[in-house]
Amino acid sequence: MSGDEVRLNPTSLRGLAHPLRVRMLNALREHGPATATLLAERLGQSTGATSYHLRQLAQYGFVVEEPGRGAGRERWWRAAHRNTRLDNEVGRDALPDVETYLRSVAALYAERVDRWLNELLSLPEEWGQASTLSNWQLRLTPTEAREFSDALTELIGRYRRDEPGVTAPDDAEPFVVQAQLMPFVRRGGDRSAEGDRPGEAG
Repeated sequence: MSGDEVRLNPTSLRGLAHPLRVRMLNALREHGPATATLLAERLGQSTGATSYHLRQLAQYGFVVEEPGRGAGRERWWRAAHRNTRLDNEVGRDALPDVETYLRSVAALYAERVDRWLNELLSLPEEWGQASTLSNWQLRLTPTEAREFSDALTELIGRYRRDEPGVTAPDDAEPFVVQAQLMPFVRRGGDRSAEGDRPGEAG
């Protein structure tokens, strides 16, 4: 586990494969350190639930206490890493936990899109024009799909990260790029099963 990225293994995955823990870890990364009470208010949960799941996240090394904040018994927590990575090799060893984790991440992505849509009409015009909700239907081999994913990652890497200590122009605002490269493999050799292909929206 580096200070910037945590690579999941079957053991640590068990500590994160829960919808609320995924949301809590994301909130700590997005908004900075918080108490169980602040997280409960932000996420619409009870303090008992957030307190319990913070302890679980801490046990598996995803969050650490933030020293020098709060008073008395109040405990502040921060994310131990900026990013989480799930390698394909882990998936073969822990399929139930992988599915739970990925469904929790997908729900978080959907929640984020919903929040953006709720704010869209009130955005200044220049910010509305700079955003998109699009998909493209491609036909790729596994090798081409990996090349595409690598190229997309390289492109994103050219731009400024929204991270502590990274300076940015005064008029820069947080953006989120969500990427899903999803193969829909046709079963039984049916190369003409058009009904099984994902649709397009611009």
